[in-house]
Amino acid sequence: MYLTIDGIEKSFSNDQQESTKVLDGIHIEMEKGSFVSIVGPSGCGKSTLLYMIAGLEKIDKGNITISGKKVEKPGPDRVVVFQEAGLFPWLTVLENVTYGLLLKKMPKQEAEAKAIEFLKMVHLSKYIHAYPHQLSGGMKQRVSIARALVMEPDILLMDEPFSALDEQTRMVLHKELLDIWKKTKVTIFFVTHNIREAVLLSQKVIVFGTRPGKIKEIIPVPTTTDGVSPDSVTFRTEQRILSILEAEIEKVLKEEMGDDYSFKTNRLHRDDSGDLGSHI
Repeated sequence: MYLTIDGIEKSFSNDQQESTKVLDGIHIEMEKGSFVSIVGPSGCGKSTLLYMIAGLEKIDKGNITISGKKVEKPGPDRVVVFQEAGLFPWLTVLENVTYGLLLKKMPKQEAEAKAIEFLKMVHLSKYIHAYPHQLSGGMKQRVSIARALVMEPDILLMDEPFSALDEQTRMVLHKELLDIWKKTKVTIFFVTHNIREAVLLSQKVIVFGTRPGKIKEIIPVPTTTDGVSPDSVTFRTEQRILSILEAEIEKVLKEEMGDDYSFKTNRLHRDDSGDLGSHI
């Protein structure tokens, strides 16, 4: 297996030296070129696990290996796309994307040509001389994705990259990300709170439980030969994940509000009985 996460545990301590476990016994295996999403309640350790893969967060127990090599520090084979684009405001779009290449001592002309290639991939080649303040939120995040991809990482680690965007922009970037993934064959580890986003993008969705984060279920997302999930499959997969998360959220609310709390389900999606022909 290409990426192996084996028995990961992680705890944090507060100012009073009280320890809180955030991850407990995480086992995940990913094939090279796969697209896997993680969903779960806030505070269950999703982003912490992503930072461990990146080499940015210390592992208390367990190992993460890539092609059999243990992850102990950041490396050029892994690049993170954060919630915020994090662009340098004093640099143009082109300069932001070439920044990492120039640090690697790539000749400027070659770096710019490569950057423009990836900016075309995210449909921003007309904005290479613009500054970040002249771009919309979605455009900034496209620049961030291009800046990550231009380094040609083996693994793209995405920490809720579209959470601050409006629904229309998010839908556009979903399509672009899938096109990029299919074109580059990069392995993607994607953290999100959005169930539909996880189902639409991923080959597999891993559902985490409440703190300490544990894997409740690993759900494959069936697709057709062209890589598209039928609407009925998408709907049922969403409902399956939602039912798992509702139970986990109920646990949190009971802990915070006491046993007298009564959790009432308020589904945003219709049930299967609303499907034409569901009883045929």
